[in-house]
Amino acid sequence: MSTDLLQAHTPDPALADRLVRLHAGEQHVAISPEVGGSLAAFSRRWRDAAGEHEAHWLRPASREGLAQRNPLAMASFPLVPFCNRIRQGLAQFEGREIRFPPNHPAEDSPHPLHGIGWQRPWRVVSAGPADAELALDVEAGPAWPWHFSSRQRFRLAPERLSVEISLRNEDAVAMPAGIGHHPYFPHEAGTRLTTATRAMWEADAEVMPTALVQSDAVRQLRDGALLAGLHTDNNFVGWSREARIDWPASAGQPARRLLLRAEVPLDHFVLYCQRGYDYFCAEPVSQCTDWLNLQDRFGPDVLGGTRLGPGETLTARFELAPAWG
Repeated sequence: MSTDLLQAHTPDPALADRLVRLHAGEQHVAISPEVGGSLAAFSRRWRDAAGEHEAHWLRPASREGLAQRNPLAMASFPLVPFCNRIRQGLAQFEGREIRFPPNHPAEDSPHPLHGIGWQRPWRVVSAGPADAELALDVEAGPAWPWHFSSRQRFRLAPERLSVEISLRNEDAVAMPAGIGHHPYFPHEAGTRLTTATRAMWEADAEVMPTALVQSDAVRQLRDGALLAGLHTDNNFVGWSREARIDWPASAGQPARRLLLRAEVPLDHFVLYCQRGYDYFCAEPVSQCTDWLNLQDRFGPDVLGGTRLGPGETLTARFELAPAWG
């Protein structure tokens, strides 16, 4: 599905018209400010003697997802002011209590996930042919008792898409902070993922971390794992901040690859790879699941997370650099 088809087949044409579209050379991006400030598509379009072609670097948003304003159906969405889950939605930080209600659109889980930004509309600050900036402002409430703001900046070049996300504490006291993004990648037969991490968090039946282990997944990913052989929904620590995805040649398309490169504080990595799914998620994040409730047992080197003072800003950057062959 190309970004033009996103527009042609969205049941709400007005929403499709409000997609922010970027292009640089053969690379194209669509952004949906209204659906959680999410990326809706990132693809390469080209023409040769056989006609027009398109290859997707991220799983494109579905028309149903756009119509329903469902961020889980987007290509990637922002994670602010925390990443992944908080057990039972309950935690404390320096005298303030978090009481975050369940927020999963598709599951009956008591553990809220992914923060607030992915389920709020964002404001378009600026949009040019190859760059855009979005903004979000969230007042304090029972779920998250701190006032914060966030920005996303997207810059597209012929050789890469760069994303910068920032989180600013607008409150009068310090708040805990986590930041990241949640990209969905196509999982085609023969897809391989290579990345280096130090250890993996084992998880219980509710996907909550229990212990750090040197798992087979850590070793397989370091050597280049065939994703068909993995079944994971786990956090990894000691991430190298670089991952390579290789897709084999397929009908009408040569072999292609993509490098995900991140900067500090995105020192943690989440891999969601389920058997039988046509996508997987490889997420650069700044803290592990439920980090606030694990601080009495583990240190910041494996938990991540940031204490953000009043007026302070946490900024994270990553890029997606695709290539052929």
